Amino acid sequence: MNQDAEIYHLLDLMPASGRMMTQLVSKPQQKTVIDCPFPLPWKPMRKISINFELWQNLARPQRDLLLLRTVSWVCNIRWIKVNINQGVALAGVVGTAIEIANQDPVGVMLAGSLAGLGLTQIWKSNRSSQVELEADEMAIRVAQRRGYTEAEAARALLQTIERVAEIEGRTSLTFLELVRSQNLRVIAKLSPVKIPDNIRQES
Repeated sequence: MNQDAEIYHLLDLMPASGRMMTQLVSKPQQKTVIDCPFPLPWKPMRKISINFELWQNLARPQRDLLLLRTVSWVCNIRWIKVNINQGVALAGVVGTAIEIANQDPVGVMLAGSLAGLGLTQIWKSNRSSQVELEADEMAIRVAQRRGYTEAEAARALLQTIERVAEIEGRTSLTFLELVRSQNLRVIAKLSPVKIPDNIRQES
């Protein structure tokens, strides 16, 4: 595989928002095919690392959909949105600053705990089943603008989940991968059994 040509193809494949927010890097030492650390709010550029030696074991549609899915997930992480978790985190951060200024160790500890609780809840909400399924569905919509049909894109992503596990030497899929696989079967019209709402919204 010509690595430079592949990176050029992947950049061209991405939506404009993906090209602005992400950076593709080669990381031959990583044990996973593709990896993207959970993005932090103070780091606007989000790195996606690829082990191209493992990457080349995927078929072209699988590579395309895996990249689009990863970009969709990382660009959809929401740190700034109005809800109770952000309110708790903001109150905790402001409270911590005030208590530090007042040199009140007990107040610092309580306010810091409040900030930590809010930030943990934000992290968990961005790791929910719903966010993961939305990333799959967003990737399929982008793929449709790149010439794939909805069913083709869903099948390619479904095959990718299973193939990546095999390449990485995993003997079974995680619960979340099984949920995603079933949702993709529905989109690809391979199964009529939809994911129940309580599982879709599970953290």
